[in-house]
Parts: sequence; C-alpha cells; structure tokens
Amino acid sequence: MAELQSVTAAPAFPAHARTGHWKQKLAASRAQLRQELSSRRLPREMLRRQAALVDRQLKEVWASHAMPRDVALAAVGGYGRGELFPCSDVDILILLSGPADAALARKIELLIGTLWDIGIEVGHSVRTIDECVALATADVTVQTTLLEARLLAGKRELYSRFVRRAADALDPAAFLQAKLLEQQQRHMRYAETNLEPNIKESAGGLRDLQTVLWIARAAGLGRSWGELARRGVITRAEMSEIQHNEQLLQWLRIRMHYLAGRREDRLLFDFQTALAREFGLHDRPHRLASEQLMQRYYQTAQAVSRLATFVLQNLDARITPPRDKEYHPINERFGARDELLSARDERLFEREPAAILESFLLLQQNPQLKGVSAPTVRALWRARRLINASFRKDPRNRRHFLELLRSPTRVERALRRMNQYGVLGRYLPSFGRIVGQMQHDLYHVYTVDEHILRVVRNVRRFSIPELAHEFPLCSRLMSNFERPEVLYLAALFHDIAKGRGGDHSELGAVDARQFCREHGLAQEDVELVAWLVENHLVMSSTAQKRDIADPAVVQAFAQRVGDERHLSALYLLTVADIRGTSPKVWNAWKGKLLEDLFWTTRRQLAGDRLSLASSVQVRQDEARAKLRLYAVPGSAEQSLWAQLEDAYFLRHEPQEIAWHTRLLYYRVQTREPVVKARLSPAGEGLQVLIYVPDQKELFARICSFFEHISYDIFEAKIYTTRHGYALDSFQVQDPDNRRPQYRDVIGLIEHDLAEQLRVKAPLPPLTRPRLSRQLRHFPISPEVTIQPDEKGTSSVLAIIAGDRTGLLSRIARVLTAYDINLHTAKINTLGARAEDVFIITGAALKNPKSVVRLESDLVEQLRT
Repeated sequence: MAELQSVTAAPAFPAHARTGHWKQKLAASRAQLRQELSSRRLPREMLRRQAALVDRQLKEVWASHAMPRDVALAAVGGYGRGELFPCSDVDILILLSGPADAALARKIELLIGTLWDIGIEVGHSVRTIDECVALATADVTVQTTLLEARLLAGKRELYSRFVRRAADALDPAAFLQAKLLEQQQRHMRYAETNLEPNIKESAGGLRDLQTVLWIARAAGLGRSWGELARRGVITRAEMSEIQHNEQLLQWLRIRMHYLAGRREDRLLFDFQTALAREFGLHDRPHRLASEQLMQRYYQTAQAVSRLATFVLQNLDARITPPRDKEYHPINERFGARDELLSARDERLFEREPAAILESFLLLQQNPQLKGVSAPTVRALWRARRLINASFRKDPRNRRHFLELLRSPTRVERALRRMNQYGVLGRYLPSFGRIVGQMQHDLYHVYTVDEHILRVVRNVRRFSIPELAHEFPLCSRLMSNFERPEVLYLAALFHDIAKGRGGDHSELGAVDARQFCREHGLAQEDVELVAWLVENHLVMSSTAQKRDIADPAVVQAFAQRVGDERHLSALYLLTVADIRGTSPKVWNAWKGKLLEDLFWTTRRQLAGDRLSLASSVQVRQDEARAKLRLYAVPGSAEQSLWAQLEDAYFLRHEPQEIAWHTRLLYYRVQTREPVVKARLSPAGEGLQVLIYVPDQKELFARICSFFEHISYDIFEAKIYTTRHGYALDSFQVQDPDNRRPQYRDVIGLIEHDLAEQLRVKAPLPPLTRPRLSRQLRHFPISPEVTIQPDEKGTSSVLAIIAGDRTGLLSRIARVLTAYDINLHTAKINTLGARAEDVFIITGAALKNPKSVVRLESDLVEQLRT
C-alpha cells in the first residue's frame, strides 16, 4: 500500500461540521459570482472564476482526505480547460499508479461523496495511465476529455507520465477525421431542435468552436484563438469575429444556467422572454423581444458555422497532406485544388466582383467539387461588402443569378451556400432581413430563411426521378412544367416579407414582381411569380377549411386560379411549403385534400362543369358499381339512399358512399348504434362510421371518446338522415404516429364507442387542459368568427386557438348548449395551433344577439 500523505490543513471541527462549512462557503461564493453577472466582465473571466472557485474547494477537500502520495487529481473536459459554466458537471480524473486496493477505493468513495455533499456535482473516473491510454485509443470522446487535462493535486511525476503517454498515443490526422465525423453526427442529431436550439451542441454552437481548438491542440498548432492567429491559421479580423460570437454564446449559456437553476443548454421557451430582457430587448409592434433574441442567436450560429468550416479546412490542409496539390484550371479565374474550388488569387473578387456569383455557379456546374477552399472562402467573405446597388444592377450578376435558378441540379445547395457565406442576403436585401428570424407562431419550427430554403429544396426534389415515389403527382407535374425557375423564385419570395407588419403575401408579391422585372423575365412569368407569392396560402386554406365537395367552392377556386399552369404551380408550391414548415405538419390526409382539390379544379378548368344533379348522379353510379363488386344485391341501396338528400352525396366520395351503404343497407331502421372503422383510404389513420338514432350531445360524446383514447380528429362529416339518424364519418389518427396494431384499435373503437352511444352515459367532466410549454409561454389568443356561407343556408364557424387535449369537447358542449346542428368539421392542426372550421345551422344563428353570446362563450371556453 502506498504511503499516505499528511493533511496540510487539518480542520479543528468534526467531519460533518466541516462538510457543512464547505457547503456554506461554496454556496456563498457562487452567489457572489452570480451577483457580479451584470458587471462588465467578459464571460470567459466569469467561467475562469467559476473554475478557480471549484479548484480551491477541490484541493481543500483532497487535502483533508489524506489521499496517498502516488495518486493524482486532474481536471478534465471543459473544467480541465479552466472554464466552468455555473451548473455544469465538474469532470475529474483520479489517476492511479496501479490497481486500487479496498482501502484506497474506500477513500475515493468518501472523497466523491463529500464533493456531492458540499454541492459539487462531479463526473469522475478512476483509472491508471494504461487504462486511460487504452480507452482514449478506442474512444475519441475519452481522448478529447483527456486532451485538456490539468493537474489539481497529488503526484506531479505521475501526471507528467500520463501527459506524455497520452500525447504519444494521439494521431492528429486520425483525431481530425474522428472529430469531423462526430461533428457531422451531432449536427444531424440536433437538426430538428430549431425552436429551442442547444447553445452547446447545435450547429453553430459552442461545441463547434471547441472542436476547432481541440483539433488545433492535438496537432500542436495552438490552444487559443490568439495562438491560431499568431501561427497564421486565422487572421486577426477572424479571431476578433470568432471571439465576439463565442462571447455571445457563452453569455447565453451562463444566463440560461442561472435562469433555469440547473444545467440547461437549450434555449427553452420557458426562458426566452426573460433572457431577452436580460439582454435589454423589448417587444416591438411586429417583433417580440424573444424573437429578436433568437434572431441574434441564429445569426451568431450561422457566423460560427461559417468560420468553423473554413478554419477546419485550414487545419485539415496543415494536418493531412493534400491528395492532389496541383491546381487544375476551370477557366481564367478559377480552378480546382484537392477537389475544392479555388480562386486564381485571393484578390480576384475585389478586382472583379462579378466573380462572386460566378463562383457559386461553377460549384453548381461541377459536381466533382466538394466545396470551396479556405482562402477562397475567406476572400468571398471579405468581398461580400462589394455587393451593393450597382452590383445588383450589373447584367452579368443578374444573368449569373438566374443561371443558378435555371440549373437542372443543386439549386437549393447553391442558395444555401450563398446564405452561409453572407452573399444571398446581400444580393437580396429583403432576404437578408429575415436571416435568423424566428416565428413564435408554433407552426413554423425553422427560421424564415431556413424555411424558405427547405421549400426550395422540396420543389427541387419534385424534379428528381429517383424520388418520384414520394409525391408522384408533384413529380409528374414538375417534369412537364416549363421554366421551373419561376417556382424557385416563388419559393424564395413567398415568406420574404415576414416580420414587416401587414400582409406578408402582398408585400412579398411587390418585391417578387420588382425583382423579376429587373432580371428580365418574360411578363407572363413575372405575373405568375407575383401571383404565386400573393396566393401561396390560398390552396391550403381552401382544401383544409372549405367544403371542397361543394361545386360552388371549387368553381370559385378555379376562377381565382384561372388556368392549368397557375393551378399546377400553386399545387407544387403549396405541397413544398407545408412540408417545409415542420416535420410533423404534413400528413397523408392533408395530401389527399390538396390532391382532391387539384383534380376537381383541373376538371373545372377543362370545361367539365357538372350540374348539381349530374354530380350527384355520377357519384351514385360510381358507388353502385363498387357495391356490385362487393356482391351487394341490385337495388339494395335504395332503402338507405331514400333517406339521404343530395347534400350527403355531394359531401362524400363514391368509395365512402359504397362503404356506408354496404354496412347499413340491411339495417336502416336499427335501434342499435353501428360503429365501424377501417384503415383510412388517405393512407394514414382510421376512418370511422357512426350510425345511430340522433341524440343530444352526440358530437361531444364522440369527441370525448377519441380524446380518451388519445386520437386526434382530422375531419368530421356530420349528416342527419330524413328519418332522424345521425350518419357521421370521422378521420382520426394517433398524433404521435406510433403505428399501433390497428386491428386492436379498430376493435376497441367499434365496441366501446358503440356501447357509450347505446347507454348515453353522462359526459365526463371537463378537465383542466394540459398546455404545451410553447402555449404556456407564447399563448395564442382565441379567435372566433361566425359568418353566413355563400348560399346563406348555413353558417361558417371559424376558430383559431392553441391546440390541446379536450379542445373539441369544449367546442362541442358550447354548440350543444345553443342547440346548434353541426354538419361538417375540418380540424386543421398546425403544430401547437388549431385552425378549425365548422359548418353549422340552428335557430340561435338567426338572432344577432345569440350569435354574439355564442362567440363570447366559445372564446371563454377556449381561454380556460
């Protein structure tokens, strides 16, 4: 057993009192540091003072536990770097000269326990040098942690041997490749956390900057931005920009830890507003303080991503010998070196600013190029200031930009690179204003610029034959669409006026029209792009909020569209737009509604204008043909159809009519509820048929049932037959897409819902809804409007509110209290935002005072 070292400063009071003293002293010191947060200190100084505070406490505790002389205590990870965020773990390594015996293991256990007791949350490892080297060789994460080790206490010679062995085992080239792969995987893992980005781990976060310094340190090129600047890896200007961005991220993370009272690296909704206020931001007429803060964060993250990318390229060039050192000319201005685009000299862009857009065009036209060399990226960044009004008026630049959009490949990639290097926002100043702009509408989960680029990507994907299986109709339309650059321009401008106040569609259309005219597009295409931007929400609104089975609705939409080219363009843009808002917003049901509207409008534009009677007849004939396929006897449908009016046949598709009839033709007068479910023809979820003698609170009872089994209702078609039966059809789906055993769920619905309708059990009491964090911190004020429909026979109830469990039940109970008849419900959920439309009738709707009271009661329920 190794000889024990003596205690240097033995306390004069018992161990438990000593622990309490340390805990109190540590808490007081931390509180003092927090009080100094508002001082003008740099965040790095705050982090170093946090680390120094823990250093002192660790050394004191180590000394009091009489640890053996041949053991060393080292700080590792971020703490080893001498930086410690307020609530971060304190990572330590207890370095042993040999295997620990029971007595040493007990001492270490007591040491770690004491550290936790006094308030230091340690992440500890106990290893020999051989174990450290073996683990570091096998795991780059361990190797990274040990790279920043720092001796705190114990045997210095043991620690020195550890440092030498760890350095000898480190291969800079292999370490570089491993860290680049790790970074790529991390970016993918955090790619969808846009509403609440991780300050540390998301792309453009602190971890990206740390990765650069780890690689530089492993290669012996420097341990700080100052050292990298002195060695020529970065310029002084780049060093200043990196430090400025790093400071903002550090401040955000420090303040997040304090606000949350725990280690929290995500910019959570719960704290965004408070954090914005700490940065001196206040709400403006069209911009919340939190949105201003998030825009500042996203612009910082974008700058960090760009800087880190070319610094890593510089390091790669110094660490890894290039595979191809030779310069291969592409034209008189550019060439390729090591599969990267390189300007012939770094002053090219200053001499010939037109080469800025040409560089992106060459990248697009030469798929063998994997990117831009670090010197060329640096030159591009310096030259971006040359993109001014005269640059935008230059015919060569306008021609280059249109060539980028007219390319058959890599359109989105070119625009994304331009945005990354700060060029796109300079060339399109209106785009520059929305870079990093967040929208707390709880629908878009990306910044406006990221959403726009994703919409461009979606439009581009429609033209790739290998992806035709994703959206066959879109792919077919895109393959026949002349001059697809108009679609890319419409995608680029459709949300470009967000945050200005006013209607962003109208404002964006003005920008789009001016841009297209300046760039020499044919007048026909100028008007199409402007029309698409101004009307980019019309098709989704019509499909999801109107009764598209009504010929009058389709006719009005067709008149607005005008011709088949406008219809195809709007359909393509609409699908791309919805899919670009959030991974969770698009579903097969929305896809079916849009496709149905497309086909019915196309027939309308082609002159196939069916009368009401002929439309009903066509649907009945198609339904009869399907019934014969199911061996339903001829004319058997008459007993049911005699109880149905034209409105039923117009509202349901032939396959739905056939399904209903096949299930009901032999029990038209049944007194028992009929509940049947099947896989939805839309491709997702279930379609549920309910046939029962009409009863009070029926819709509320059905809504309560589906809420109880955690299923969302997408659409409800409510119909009352001539003989007083409810014939209702619901589209429902598991909101979490857990893909359950649908056979079991169908059985549950058919049995349990039928039983509830049979016994007419009292409605369960309304529970207090559980709001998502988004709605708690960014609530949506409910909006309720009731207006007569175009024919004046029904009313349209439109509701906008924050989505949560029990929403439909609350609406249904208010409608029941006013004896309102519900005919159709379209439930449109956009993230955490519900936009529902109901077709209703009832005596109360004929009295203006009753309508006002109904609206007021609905608002009150939606506020609850």
